Amino acid sequence: MRKHQYQLDMCSGPLWNKILMFALPLMLSSMLQLLFNAADVVVVGRYVGKEALAAVGSNNALINLMLNLFVGLSVGANVVIARDLGAGREDRVSRSVHTALTLSLVSGLAMMVFGVVMAHQLLIWMESPDDVIDLATVYLRIYFLGMPANLFYNFGAAVLRAQGDTQRPLYYLTTAGVVNVVLNLFFVIVCRMGVAGVGLATIAAQYISALLILRCLMREEGVLRVSLNKLRMEWKVVKSIMQVGLPAGFQGILFALSNVVIQSSLNSFNDPVIVAGSAASANVEGFVYMGMNTFYQTAITFTGQNYGAGQCKRVNRVALQCVIFSVLTGLVMGNTAYFFGKSLLSIYAPGEPDVVAQGMIRMLYICVPYFICGIMDTMVGVLRGIGYSVIPMVNSLIGVCGLRLAWVAWIFPRNRVPASLYFSYPVTWIVTGAVHVLMFFIMRKRAYARVEACQSPVYLEVDGHHPETESKSEHTR
Repeated sequence: MRKHQYQLDMCSGPLWNKILMFALPLMLSSMLQLLFNAADVVVVGRYVGKEALAAVGSNNALINLMLNLFVGLSVGANVVIARDLGAGREDRVSRSVHTALTLSLVSGLAMMVFGVVMAHQLLIWMESPDDVIDLATVYLRIYFLGMPANLFYNFGAAVLRAQGDTQRPLYYLTTAGVVNVVLNLFFVIVCRMGVAGVGLATIAAQYISALLILRCLMREEGVLRVSLNKLRMEWKVVKSIMQVGLPAGFQGILFALSNVVIQSSLNSFNDPVIVAGSAASANVEGFVYMGMNTFYQTAITFTGQNYGAGQCKRVNRVALQCVIFSVLTGLVMGNTAYFFGKSLLSIYAPGEPDVVAQGMIRMLYICVPYFICGIMDTMVGVLRGIGYSVIPMVNSLIGVCGLRLAWVAWIFPRNRVPASLYFSYPVTWIVTGAVHVLMFFIMRKRAYARVEACQSPVYLEVDGHHPETESKSEHTR
């Protein structure tokens, strides 16, 4: 095996082909990750019933809310490592890798304890329907037992992505995905374990993917190699990761929080058909979203390496090409999903035409205009890659979370139908995406000026500040 066989040179040569080489395996990996949950929903919908389908599907928004902070920290780890690799600071890379993985384990254990203890109360706060809440609690508690593995995999994959390696995470998720589907069918059909069975299958797959990525990093050659006796948290590295990762995580929480509010509003109808239809549609939408989100993650890594190397003109090209690919992906996948919507939704709810009809209403308002969300997310990735992470968080606080909460408070009560809730999504994407684009044109001038002033590869700067020379206070613009 060649030492650099999985590395990708992001700082020279044509971009479009390298973006696709990076993005396509990442896209497939993201799709497989979604299959963990999709397999759960399909199996319970077919073999248990619509109450179990609603119990598993209605947990998605809450799980994403709990996960997004720590997934944001993995984004911070990716940016820190990519910037150091681009600038040639290999001595700092190893410390960042070991710190990031240690942080993932500590965070995963904390999330596991919190989730197991608080699962039922969280669902009460979300106004889960009475005939669904007990089953939903069982699934949620089991799911949280897999949090250490879930977060370790995400951080480990972020480490590999920093050098351009999206192939091996795909291989590991393929293996885990097959295990997940097989165990789903075994636990539900053979063992008749219902919701508990699909939860156990999911966490088994998560632990397998985590062990495979740990094995990979321990055998890695070069600066990304992991040694168990070096797993510790260096606080300077933690600070750098958090300066990018915490705003990224909080932004994810804001999106998830607004989705939890939407889910709670759907739950207020106290109708399992509406909840199940929304859950089935959300699973289909997830594949479209992950296809576009691939270019958000690609933009972060490519921008990080090129900005770290001081190649500002190349950063502009990365931004433009990633936006184009994201829009094309959203248009093709979103409209295809809607065109075949009835067939796709019937996979989740066979023999339930009312559930399918409710799912089609949601898909019209979300899948068809989804490409707008792709523009919004990709520009966030570019801003984070050049060191601005707080700014997109603030934009999202106002444009997504704030606007959706206002929508639920003022517009939804005047038109209490599910379509009224779903229409809030494209409205908030348009508003927030436009602001992100504007912010990029404004903030890139400052970011590029710093590079020109240094005339050398730049150190990680976050929202205009150098983390090693500034005070410990939070900086925002």
